[in-house]
Amino acid sequence: MTEPQPQSEEETAEAPQPESGAGGEDSASQIAALKDQLLRALAEAENTRRRAQKEREDTAKYAIASFAKEMLTIADNFHRALAAVPENTTDPALKNVVEGIEATERQLQATLERFGIKKLEPLGQPFDPNFHRVMMEIDDPDQPPGTILQVLQPGYMIHDRLLREALVGVAKGNPSTAQKVDTSA
Repeated sequence: MTEPQPQSEEETAEAPQPESGAGGEDSASQIAALKDQLLRALAEAENTRRRAQKEREDTAKYAIASFAKEMLTIADNFHRALAAVPENTTDPALKNVVEGIEATERQLQATLERFGIKKLEPLGQPFDPNFHRVMMEIDDPDQPPGTILQVLQPGYMIHDRLLREALVGVAKGNPSTAQKVDTSA
């Protein structure tokens, strides 16, 4: 047997390397895989940036929500105070107090609206469980079932979100015209 002869560096550098078709295809598939990874990473970075921007906008928009809920209690108390005063009072001092409470209530409502907080006015509208909570049913055969006949506590929206649902009384409707609900399963 003959032992392989060591080649000099020059001979090794000049020796042609065997070209395999698989090696060229393998590097092309690696390049394609790396391009795909790069595009996915760029898309993920853009999505993360958009999510963070939306979170910042939402935080700025809805940061006052808990404070606004507390202010709604004050608005409710103003309304209760006005409802407690008899309508045909003749006492000038009491009339002045009522005017002051009305002015303060109007100013509070205007301030709430400036910050994107709007009062819901559901009276006469159909019940919507996304915005209203039924507290009682009222017999009224003249009204379609589910029509809001009484607002016990107004609801409020902050921009496009519900801040507080309205507490309402709805019409039962006429039992003879009410739709029958199928409870069998």
